[in-house]
Amino acid sequence: MSWNPTHNPECPLEHAGEIDTLIIPRARDIGGFEVRRALPAPARQMVGPFIFFDQMGPAEFITDGGIDVRPHPHIGLGTVTYLYQGEFEHRDSLGTHQMIYPGEVNWMVAGRGVTHSERTSEETRATRHKLFGIQTWIALPEDREEMAPDFEHHKEATLPQFQDGGARARLILGAAYGKASPVTMQSETFYLDVVLRPGAAFPLPDDHEDRGIYVSEGSIEVSGDTFEAGRMMVFRPGDRISVKAGPQGARLMALGGATLNEKRYIWWNFVSSSKDRIEQAKEDWKAADWANGPFRLPPGDEEEFIPISAELERTRPRDW
Repeated sequence: MSWNPTHNPECPLEHAGEIDTLIIPRARDIGGFEVRRALPAPARQMVGPFIFFDQMGPAEFITDGGIDVRPHPHIGLGTVTYLYQGEFEHRDSLGTHQMIYPGEVNWMVAGRGVTHSERTSEETRATRHKLFGIQTWIALPEDREEMAPDFEHHKEATLPQFQDGGARARLILGAAYGKASPVTMQSETFYLDVVLRPGAAFPLPDDHEDRGIYVSEGSIEVSGDTFEAGRMMVFRPGDRISVKAGPQGARLMALGGATLNEKRYIWWNFVSSSKDRIEQAKEDWKAADWANGPFRLPPGDEEEFIPISAELERTRPRDW
């Protein structure tokens, strides 16, 4: 899934305690449900290799309602889909047809080019249902940007879990606290789903260069300051960080890893260290040569696709 990254989050100038950057995502409606985008932001393009971060929902759909993200392309990145509520039906040009449910991981590496769609299944559309989750993009290292595309799905039970007092965490990607996720990564990273009871504390791993937290539900306290849901905090490297849940508890996503040395450009669904490569991908998608070109439509979802609009055509790749 993807939306136009030119809709910027806000970055307040004030910072609190150990917080290097505080990001307030900008909310907007996408096809009947709300999206809050935290990355990229004017003051912070990435947290580790994470270059795009969207909260989807929470939203509720009546009978026959749902999402329909038509086939669209990606290059130079990996997409991570993680749900709290609801489901998606994923199809891609590799031939993958995969449902995803809460607590599971869909990890699609675009590399030199992939096309995918995400839709609410017909079974789910038949009833009232909810959708709530997080989708992120991870920029690939420069020497892996043109790798062959790939897809992995991992069930909830395969992901390492941690429990300490009132804190419970699931390791979605990468390594933290001496454990490693089974998801194949191309760079050093960590990504955790953390649920805190009221007043419970949670220490961020201190062995990663770049670290951030996004509050999905409830509130947390950092150095005496309170941050409600819908806030992303990025912390200074090397600081020991511990956060405490507010009176209603909290759910948060902890993320980060090693920073990438090369600048990254973003245009629509494309991420690359080269503007020329993005221009080539743009022309390839516009050509719509599914038989001979580098992009294919997902088998089973080949009747439509998202074209490049005239408005989008006028924009240029950005490095934020």
